[in-house]
Amino acid sequence: MEMIAKVACFVLFTMIVVVPHAEASLTCGQVENSLLPCVSYLTSGGAVPETCCNGVKSLNAAASTTTDRQTACNCLKSLASSISTINTNNAAALPGQCGVSIPYKISTSVDCSKVQ
Repeated sequence: MEMIAKVACFVLFTMIVVVPHAEASLTCGQVENSLLPCVSYLTSGGAVPETCCNGVKSLNAAASTTTDRQTACNCLKSLASSISTINTNNAAALPGQCGVSIPYKISTSVDCSKVQ
């Protein structure tokens, strides 16, 4: 029995080490850089700059996995909290203004763990 227990422990250890862990390939730095051209719209409204929409579209394309979408969501949530003059309605409307659909609302209260 002791030999079986050792083999079982070895197999379990090997599975833990070998199984790849899901890691986001998207970083908050990438999210921030993509949305930097959007700050004027997010704070003051008006026309959405083309460079902003280009960033929104590239960010949406980069968030291709659930992990990436959750990372992007958390980064957006953090960014929305850090800009004291942000207009929350403009933030929520930004993806639609750029013709992009995302599976969550950009806000400081979104639960990013539920994003698929």
